[in-house]
Amino acid sequence: MEASTTDRDHAAKLRAMTLGALGVVYGDIGTSPLYTLRECLTQGGGFDLSPHIILGVLSLIFWALIITVTVKYVVFVMRADNQGEGGILALTALALRGMRPGHRRTRAVMAIGIIGAALFYGDSLITPAISVLSAVEGLKVVEPVFDEYVIPITVVILVALFVLQNFGTERVGKLFGPVMMLWFLALGTMGVSQIVQYPAVLGAVWPGHAVEMLSTHGWKGFLLLGAVVLAVTGGEALYADMGHFGRKPIRLAWFALVLPALLLCYFGQGALLLREPEAIENPFFHLAPDWAQLPLVLLATAATVIAGQAVITGAYSVTLQAMHLRYLPRMEVRHTSEHEKGQIYMPQINWVLLIGVVALVLTFKTSSNLAAAYGIAVTGTMVATTLLAYKVARGLGRWPLWQAVLAALVFLSVDAAFFLSNIIKVEDGGWFPLVIGALVFLLMAIWRAGREVVRKRLAEDALPMDSLLERLRGGSIQRVPGTAVFLTGNPRGLPPSLLHSMKHYKVLHQRVVLLTVDIDDVPHVPDEQRFELKPYSAGFYRLILHFGFKDEPDIPNALEKKKIPGLPFEPMETTYFVSRETLIRSTHTNGLPKWQEPVFIFLSKLSASPSEYFCIPPNRVVELGMQLEI
Repeated sequence: MEASTTDRDHAAKLRAMTLGALGVVYGDIGTSPLYTLRECLTQGGGFDLSPHIILGVLSLIFWALIITVTVKYVVFVMRADNQGEGGILALTALALRGMRPGHRRTRAVMAIGIIGAALFYGDSLITPAISVLSAVEGLKVVEPVFDEYVIPITVVILVALFVLQNFGTERVGKLFGPVMMLWFLALGTMGVSQIVQYPAVLGAVWPGHAVEMLSTHGWKGFLLLGAVVLAVTGGEALYADMGHFGRKPIRLAWFALVLPALLLCYFGQGALLLREPEAIENPFFHLAPDWAQLPLVLLATAATVIAGQAVITGAYSVTLQAMHLRYLPRMEVRHTSEHEKGQIYMPQINWVLLIGVVALVLTFKTSSNLAAAYGIAVTGTMVATTLLAYKVARGLGRWPLWQAVLAALVFLSVDAAFFLSNIIKVEDGGWFPLVIGALVFLLMAIWRAGREVVRKRLAEDALPMDSLLERLRGGSIQRVPGTAVFLTGNPRGLPPSLLHSMKHYKVLHQRVVLLTVDIDDVPHVPDEQRFELKPYSAGFYRLILHFGFKDEPDIPNALEKKKIPGLPFEPMETTYFVSRETLIRSTHTNGLPKWQEPVFIFLSKLSASPSEYFCIPPNRVVELGMQLEI
């Protein structure tokens, strides 16, 4: 009886997680049928809508979904989990494991990961814009008079979406799964209603149609791949959200509902165009009968808002991981749920995304124009994922060389074909994600290099521990009751904040803890592995706190939970000392390049204070300022 109850509980949990995965993971790829087939058949002057062409395009879409999403991501890449977590930065951390710091191969792997993450931000801007815009454009099918209202309605929806981020998505998130289930059921139903009227369209599953399409149309066929890739946008989300739902629910949702619904919808649109070529204006909305088109517009808008929400949440998560892995400066993070640790809101990122998304809508005006900008960001991240997955397969997975090379060549040939076919569209809008990606990459690289310079400068000025302990044994420094925690990035010497405190106050606390926070290359660190404590004489302790890159680095909570004999961290008797560096231009020749110095100084000014980042209450912290040349 107990076993059957456990099985039922497990099955109920799996169903709930699968429904949740539908709402969060598949919003992006689930809304691709709104525009993909239309763009494939109309871009670059368009193709004639003959059966040969339509079957060829459908075959390309079918095999793109099978090879890129099903085989690459669902079967292979999702096996490379970092303690259950996925995503480009989690994969980068895995790939870097065991590599020598500073080595050129290490820098190359790090650069690939940063490029993939940087391009993700371009995707985060384009996805809400193209998804919501393509859904609202359905109003023109219902009634052409709505044409002039498409952009204003789209902007209002997007502004509302970003404004509501402040309230969190916990309550709204419970609706995402059922809405997306209804969406996928609608996709499949509409597709079947058209396929039964032209069942020959199912012949597109034969790969010969795809090969013939590419071989007989030469350059134009190659450019077509730049639109076919729209069918697989969101494939990266399957891997990135693995930590939220787990591998099994995501795979179950894909095979049981999402993939069949997508294929039926694409084939249904193809069947419709084979009978009514004039429906090419918007084949998706023409799938529905006249009476159902307005409800379909409303459902599509809800689905695209969910798709936008998923990408916005992903941007927060990637930013938080980048901050913890020291690729970006500290920013304000608000936790919007008392129950779900991963539900966060980042005001700075939110408003930058809103400005960018609205600017995109007002600049490009139609989803067709935005489609040209979409593919580069997605395919660039896909290429980076394949390269990093190869490194992980060889290093941690212990794959034989021939297996790893064969898998990498198959996936990389498809990814590279998609990427190169999109590069051609730089003038038509592809420049946008490249500019965003280059800017984010530059900021990440400068911040990483600048913090390394700061670390070296502080280490140069640090005094050895022995000299201070010698003075303490002589009794020349007065001690006061309580515990002082000095935060330092250097786990060896004395922190500048301690030296400045002694200079100003002429006293030291009875217990002094030199605390270093270390963000490991794993998502989460168990409580029993969080502490490294080394006691010295005269009441001094060296403590290293370990957090994962998805953990909240709450120092007071971690210290108060850990009961260390002889070292109490009572809230009213513990004071935290942090140094706040004021950076000035350097006269050194071995620091940052001159043109990078003002950028790094600007980023440092935007950075949140250590006390905010480490969740230290304002009434328990003392910030000591210091000037530092970089």
